[in-house]
Amino acid sequence: MAEILNRMVPLLRELGVDARWDVIKGGEQFFEVTKKMHNALHGKDEAFTKKDFDVFMETTEKNILDVDTHGDIVFVHDPQPIGLIKKKKENKWIWRCHIDISKPDRRVWKFLKRFVELYDSAVFSSPSFSQRLPIRQFLISPSIDPLSDKNRELPQETIDGVLLKYGITNDKPIILQVSRFDRLKDPLGVIEAYLQVKRYIDCQLILAGGTAADDPEGFKVLEEVKQKAEKDPDIHILLMPQNDIEVNALQRASTVIIQKSLKEGFGLTVSEALWKSKPVVASNVGGIPLQIKHKYSGLLCNSIEGAAFALKQLLNSPDFAEKLGQNGKEHVKNNFLITRHIKEYMLLFLSLYHNEDVVNL
Repeated sequence: MAEILNRMVPLLRELGVDARWDVIKGGEQFFEVTKKMHNALHGKDEAFTKKDFDVFMETTEKNILDVDTHGDIVFVHDPQPIGLIKKKKENKWIWRCHIDISKPDRRVWKFLKRFVELYDSAVFSSPSFSQRLPIRQFLISPSIDPLSDKNRELPQETIDGVLLKYGITNDKPIILQVSRFDRLKDPLGVIEAYLQVKRYIDCQLILAGGTAADDPEGFKVLEEVKQKAEKDPDIHILLMPQNDIEVNALQRASTVIIQKSLKEGFGLTVSEALWKSKPVVASNVGGIPLQIKHKYSGLLCNSIEGAAFALKQLLNSPDFAEKLGQNGKEHVKNNFLITRHIKEYMLLFLSLYHNEDVVNL
């Protein structure tokens, strides 16, 4: 979400939209509660107490006092700031959900739903995330900016320089996953799949990413990953917060890119990899199947064993892997670039004021 807004807000301003991006504030307790909410909305069994909901509401009330919501349209992203809707006056409000809430914890969803129902419209990334609501719902997929540092073309010397910096050689195939160190991204499962492949094909694995400021579990997951990988010199664990050119270089240097999420709202790293014409193995969850048609623009998997089988298939069949990458780039070009995203948001904005005239999204 932050990555999209960072590119979209300046483009909206160039189009004449007076767009501004504000961020709410929260303390450690609030982030612990919202992380539990995030997991629960993805279907994980989490224990919630009255105190948890009280912490959420106390932080919400503080942000209601601080955040300026005077615009014609207020566009709120994800559950953390959802309670700002209590400031709604004569303007229009949209709630944008970036996560997979197809099977949410019912208690947490009931708590949040009372806020969602106060909005004018809700936006989801996949049809399966839609919930029964009394307001209009729109399906708008996320996007990548092909001209950003993470996605633009790079000279070979830049790619080679990043590999040299991290002590990675290109004398054997590279499997890469780029993601936060988060249990829902299943980095331990990625290592298991790699180890199964390693029995047959001499390869190396890169797990590159960072930890989010609002994710108190991140460092614990990172330590578990380091412990599991410590005996294998071909597993490279790279902490790369906000270094888009280096992520770009690693994606371009990789042989196969994997995204083995257990739950996924969309997974922009999949579109990023496909844009670079890379063969991708990804979990058949959330918004990922919107990006990958199995055996056409990538390979979908449902288990560690399935991921390992798909990785071996691509590493052993470079022509097939290349074709999947080519198809994947074309699919992203047609469906998941920021220009399409902005157009659909502009139509959404118009629909709030011209219900009968706007094209059905």
